[in-house]
Parts: sequence; structure tokens; C-alpha cells
Amino acid sequence: MPHSSATLPLGTLVALGGGDDDALLVLLCDLLPDSGTPIEIITVASRDDTRSGRAYERAMRELGCTGARHLRISEHHPADAPDTLRRLRRAGLVFFSGGDQERITDFLQGTEFARVLRERYQQEADFIIAGTSAGAAVMPEYMVVQGYGWRALRKGGTQTSAGLGLLPQLLIDQHFVERGRFGRLAHALLVHPMCLGIGLAEETGVIIRSGRYAEVFGDGVVMVVDGRHLHDSNLGQVGRGEPIGAQNLRVHLLVAGQQLDLLSREVVRIK
Repeated sequence: MPHSSATLPLGTLVALGGGDDDALLVLLCDLLPDSGTPIEIITVASRDDTRSGRAYERAMRELGCTGARHLRISEHHPADAPDTLRRLRRAGLVFFSGGDQERITDFLQGTEFARVLRERYQQEADFIIAGTSAGAAVMPEYMVVQGYGWRALRKGGTQTSAGLGLLPQLLIDQHFVERGRFGRLAHALLVHPMCLGIGLAEETGVIIRSGRYAEVFGDGVVMVVDGRHLHDSNLGQVGRGEPIGAQNLRVHLLVAGQQLDLLSREVVRIK
């Protein structure tokens, strides 16, 4: 199981698979208790973080979210700067944009910022963390950082690393359908067989409430791959570059309105 019911977080997590995120921004504004709720937009995943941050700030303000602000974290703006931490502690929503997810962990891993983010997500029912593309992939315990095409199904062809650790025993991959990423997610689950893999198509995502129920939204498909009952993996026997194999990966294809219980790993409701 991803975690026991005793340790389920109280907050809400929203993850989008990339692509056009206009609908996501509307959804996020609708989830907020009021239009003035402080929103911190973090674009550290992008090389052009200032331009991206201003665009998101403008878009959310045009939707009526007057509390939206770009929170710079970069080489010259450390995550643990006093004002940055103060803003994090006041925020009702923290939004991570797309780009390179390793830039997010490079700047946040091991910081007070990351600790406060996890603590607030665990303890505050009205706190929301959201992300698109790289900003979605970085949220769980692990993230896929490399793996392309047929090479993803050869030993060494896929790489994972630690994410922000908001949800344990989970992997989220983005642009999943459009970029043919099933192979790399399957490989990642051979490496981390107790994990649940969630592949998000573009303009498609999940709202995870209280760390347990993941409800699908958007126009595409969410592929859920469960490695818990996997057996006969050859990952430990083959050499680098050789094809990998295993049995009993369990797969769901979910669309908008369907909901997955992350504890039982069963589809529990269809609207």
C-alpha cells in the first residue's frame, strides 16, 4: 500500500500530464476558498523562469485569483530565504510549472522549504499543491528522469531518482500517451515493484484528496500500472542493454469521472 491510513495527508494534490493547462488553472481557482487566497507559482523547472512565472501569474489573476504571485527559486534566489519561507507558510496553493523536474529537486531537496511543504500537505486540510508536467512528476517518492522509446525496455535504459516525497510508493509520469512512455514506467516499476505508477496524458490529470482518492479529470486517459503483484522479473539477472521482462503487471485505463483508491488500488466509482 502507498501508506497506512494513520499517516494519510490532509491536503489536496493536483497533477496534470502537461499540454494546455488553461483548464487546470480554472480548476485550481475553483478549488480555492476565496479569490484572495495566496497562490505561490514556482517555475524553477524552467530555464526561463521569470517569463514563465509572469505568464502564470497574469493568467491566474485574469481568472480572478488576485492572490497569485510568482515565487522565484533559482541560483540567485535560495529556497530557504526568509521571505520565501514566509510566503510558503502563508500560501493556500503552491503551483509547480513544467520544465525539467530534476531542477526542482536540485533546488529543493533537503531544504527547509521542502520540509515545510511536506508538513503543510500532511497537516492542513485546506492546503493545495499542484503541478503540471515536470511539476506533477516531481511530487511522489520517486520520479522517472530518463527513458526513451525501445531503449526504455532495456536494462539501464530508464532512470529514476527521488522526488519531493509527498506521496510514498508512487510514481507519476507526464506526457504519457503522447510520448509513448509506458515502457519507461513499466521499467521503473521493476526497479520499485511496490510502487503504483500513474501515467498522465496531456491535458489530463488527477485530484488526490487526503492522499487516498485520485479522481481523473481532463480530456485524455490516465494509465495506472500496479507492480505490487509483479513476479519473475529478470532485472537482477540480465546485463546492461539487455531486454527486461516480468509478469503480472496490472493495468487500468481511467477517464474523467473515474476514481482510484490509492490504498486498495481499485477503481471505486464512476460518475
